[in-house]
Amino acid sequence: MPYGIDRVQALELLHRHVKAPNLIKHCLASEAVLRALARRLGEDEEKWGLAGLLHDLDVEQTADDLSRHTHETVRILAELGIDSEIIEAIRLHNEQAHPDRRSTPFQHALAAGETITGLVTATALVYPDKKLASVKPKSVRKRYKEKAFAAGANREIIAECEQIGIPLAEFCDLSLAAMQEIADQLGL
Repeated sequence: MPYGIDRVQALELLHRHVKAPNLIKHCLASEAVLRALARRLGEDEEKWGLAGLLHDLDVEQTADDLSRHTHETVRILAELGIDSEIIEAIRLHNEQAHPDRRSTPFQHALAAGETITGLVTATALVYPDKKLASVKPKSVRKRYKEKAFAAGANREIIAECEQIGIPLAEFCDLSLAAMQEIADQLGL
């Protein structure tokens, strides 16, 4: 276990701290997108996937208080001896709780990757069958431009994909494809 935890243990930890099915699905979707980004960039899929899976461990505890979100997650992961780069990427995916800024490709990837999952999910939910398989890549790109659609999916954070060398259109396509691969787990 080069990162202090493996995927099976990470899933157990996720289920211990997150109970809402949709939040668990969000973490699974984030994991899929982060793994796809790692593949695309020649980075470590397991490491990036673990960050996607574990990034919101304290989201139910902190509810809507973004000034507190990630603090408990960081504490839990540090106590378990999880890889410091994973912890730092998770900490900085919520810049509202921390004074410093994202600076590494891993940090930008987690922030953009976990944020776009909401846009992709919302796009699927407006289709009659509510299935990711029906969503066309151009639909996600079109919905990205509609600021009122899935307004919680911060477009500025999604656009951080460009800071890691992936054009926005490609990022939308890659994220959709990653989530389509696990559509059965997401119930979409």
